[in-house]
Amino acid sequence: MHISFLLHNAYGIGGTIRTTFNLAGALAEQHDIEIVSVFRHRDAPALGAPAGVTVRHLVDLRKKSAAYDGDAAECARPAAVFPRGDTRHKQYSRLTDTRIAAHLRSLAADVVVGTRPGLNVHISRQARRGPVRVAQEHLTLDSHSYRLRREIAHRYELLDAVTTVTRADAADYRSRLRLDGVRIEAIPNSVPAPVRAPARGDLKWVVAAGRLHKVKRYDLLLRAFAEVSAVRPDWRLRIYGGGDATGNEQQTLRTLIGELGLGDRAVLMGSVHPMEAEWPKGSIAAVTSDRESFGMTIVEAMRCGLPVVATDCPHGPAEIIEDGADGRLVPVGDRAAVTAALLELIEDDGLRHRMGAAALAASERFDPARIAERHESLYTELAAHGSRGRTRSVLRTAAHRTRGTVLDGAYALRYKAADTIRRGRSA
Repeated sequence: MHISFLLHNAYGIGGTIRTTFNLAGALAEQHDIEIVSVFRHRDAPALGAPAGVTVRHLVDLRKKSAAYDGDAAECARPAAVFPRGDTRHKQYSRLTDTRIAAHLRSLAADVVVGTRPGLNVHISRQARRGPVRVAQEHLTLDSHSYRLRREIAHRYELLDAVTTVTRADAADYRSRLRLDGVRIEAIPNSVPAPVRAPARGDLKWVVAAGRLHKVKRYDLLLRAFAEVSAVRPDWRLRIYGGGDATGNEQQTLRTLIGELGLGDRAVLMGSVHPMEAEWPKGSIAAVTSDRESFGMTIVEAMRCGLPVVATDCPHGPAEIIEDGADGRLVPVGDRAAVTAALLELIEDDGLRHRMGAAALAASERFDPARIAERHESLYTELAAHGSRGRTRSVLRTAAHRTRGTVLDGAYALRYKAADTIRRGRSA
C-alpha cells in the first residue's frame, strides 16, 4: 500500500511528530510511506526522518530558502478551510488552503491519514475520491472547544475511520457524535524499545518528565515529594521539561522548591531529548497530571523498566498501568495518595524491582511493530471494502458539502460580528 500522512510540521519536536515517525517507520518495512508536512522551517527534521520514509513539505518557511513562502500575499489572509476551532488556526492561511487542496486532489495513495483535527477537516473536504480517509486523534474529544467539536461532528462524516489513542476517547466519539458508517478504533501510540539497558531500580531518584504546564501538576508532585523527603531524605526528584516562552511556570516551581525547603533534593532539569538516557537514572517515575490524552511518558518510563506512580486521569493511565502489578494509580489531585504510593515503592526494594520488571514486560505491547500491525490491519480492511468517498451517493455527498458551505457562511458572519463588537469595545 501507498500510505500518505499529513502532518502539521514534521521539522519540529512534539509528541504527535514522534508517534507519527514511529508508526511511519514501522509501516515502511512493508509499504510505500510518505509524510507530507504542511510547514517546513528547518533544513532537516529535528527528530531525524524515519528510515525508508519520504518526507516532503507544502509551505517553505525557511527565510534563507529560494522557495520561501512567508512573503506570499495569501499568507496574510486567514484560512477558510482549516477550522478556527483548531488551536493552530492562526498559522494557517489561504496559501495553506490552496497548497493542501492541490496536494490532496492529486494524491495517488491508497490511504491518506490526517494527524490533527484541522488537517482531518481538510481531508474530508478536499481529498479526491479514491483513497481511504483516516483521521487520527492525538488529543481527546473533550480537549477540543465546542466550536471544533461541532466541526468534527459535521466534517468527519465523509471520512472512513477515526483512530483514537485510548479506548475511553473512542467511546466518547461513538456515543457523543453521530458519525454513521465511520469506523472508530482505539489504537495507542507506540514507543520503540530503548537502546540502553533498563533501570536497575537501585538509584534513589524519582523521575518525572513533560512540559512545565499547570495541567501536569508538578506543584502537587513537589508537595508530595516534600513529605516523602521528610521520611527518606536520601531520595531525590528530577523533573525534566521545558516551559512556555514566558517561563512563568518554571519560576513558580522554583519558588515552590525553595518554600518547601527541598534545596537540591528536587531539581528542574530543563528539556532533554531523547529522554531514554534519563529514565534509567531513576528507579520510580511519577505522573501527577490532572488530565492526559494518552500518557507517552508513562510508556517511555515503563519501556526503561521503571514502575510509574500516576494519577488516574479520565483518559490514558488506567489503560497503560495495571494498578499494583506494574505501577500505582492514585486519585487525581490527591497529594496524600501520591506520597503514600511513592513511599510504598521507596520503602520496599523487592516490590519496586518486581514492578519495574513487570512494567518492562507489559510495555512491549506498545512496540512500533505491534502498533503498526493494528493500523495496517485497519487500512487493509477499509481498502478492501472501498472508501466511503467512492461508495457514497453523489447526491448525498453534494448535500453534505452544501450544508457545510451554509455552515461556513454562518460562522463567518458570527466571527465578523464578534470582531466588530470587540473593536467597538476597545475604541
